[in-house]
This record gives sequence, C-alpha cells and structure tokens, in this order.
Amino acid sequence: MNIINWTALTAAPEDVMPFPHMIAADILDPEAADAVSRDFPRIDSPGSFPLEALRYGPAFARLLEEIRGARFRDIVAEKLGLDLSGAETMVTVRGRCRATDGKIHTDSKGKLVTVLLYMNDAWEAPEGRLRLLNGPHDLEDYFAEAPPNRGSMVAFACAPNAWHGHQGIEGERRAVQLNWVTGGKYLRRERRRHLLSAALKKFRTFVLPRKHAAPD
Repeated sequence: MNIINWTALTAAPEDVMPFPHMIAADILDPEAADAVSRDFPRIDSPGSFPLEALRYGPAFARLLEEIRGARFRDIVAEKLGLDLSGAETMVTVRGRCRATDGKIHTDSKGKLVTVLLYMNDAWEAPEGRLRLLNGPHDLEDYFAEAPPNRGSMVAFACAPNAWHGHQGIEGERRAVQLNWVTGGKYLRRERRRHLLSAALKKFRTFVLPRKHAAPD
C-alpha cells in the first residue's frame, strides 16, 4: 500500500515567485494516514530530532522510505524547476513547539530544498500556520499560508529570499522535515549537531528536575 497520495502530490500547484514553492493538501493516502499517525515517534520535547534518535512504527518508516525515494524527489524537483539528481537527503522530526519557535528565517546555505510534511489530526488555531513571506521583517506580510493539518505539505527552494515563519504557539505540533542538501560533509555535520542536541534534550527531560532544566 502506498503511503503518499501520488495523485494529490502531482496535482498540487506550484509557483516560482517570489521563490520556487509548492503547497499541497492531503498527500497521505487516506487508507494509510491513520497508521502513519499511530506510528509517528513519541516526542516530548521541542526542537528537531534526527531519525537516529527516534523510535517509530512500520507505517511511519514506509512514509520515510517514500519521501526519500526517487519518485517523490523527481516530482518536487520538476515543480520547483531544480535538478536534485544525486543530492543527499536529511530528515528531522518535530513533535512539540515552543512559544518562541517560528521566528522569521531562511534555511541554511547547505540545504537545497526544504519539504515540511505535517502530521496533526486537526488545526484550528490561527497560530502555528506556516507562512511564506515577502520579506524578513513582518509575519503579516505573507503570500501563502499552510495549516499544519495531517497530510499538508509545503516545499520550497532554499533561496536567499525564501523567508518563512509562523506565529508562536506552545504544545504539540508534529512535522517531518526533509531536506535535499549540498553534500556529504554538510550532512555529516548536521547529523552530529542534531544527535548532540537530542542527547541534551533527553538529559534535561529525564535527569534534571524540570524547574532547574537549562534553557533550550
């Protein structure tokens, strides 16, 4: 059984202005979506976690296999007008959000494309919706917005003007981030950084008393 709804992904609209991007809805196959949600890793701390630091079930593993595969890559690359052949992938997962998360930023130069796939059953709050922005100064100056509902996906080229962010919210906000990156050196460095960060988060959660935990 497919995890990705390939028809929905292929039919999703794309645009190149002000930077190449696409927003898709319901890209999880309806028959698989519940299983993927059940198999999503349990994450009790904010921040990004590498796959090596997580435990998850078979449906989530199958999702990872599909989004890291050539079919998914080629569809996204064609829509964004890029050549991603030979590019390596990096995947991180988020389960919770801090009130300070979501500040306006662009992604690092080592990333070629960012894909954000959301895994929240429903999203009614105005906060936490990813906004693609016209500039670096105002979250209200956005040209597209995506709620982090289950199966919603945003992809964009990591251009110098690819500003994005969201209004702060605290609590569960589940997302899978896939990046195609410039090369192995960048990938190894980022994996080390995320693994160290994940280890520190676990230490703070399970060893230090919560009221004495160091700020993240």
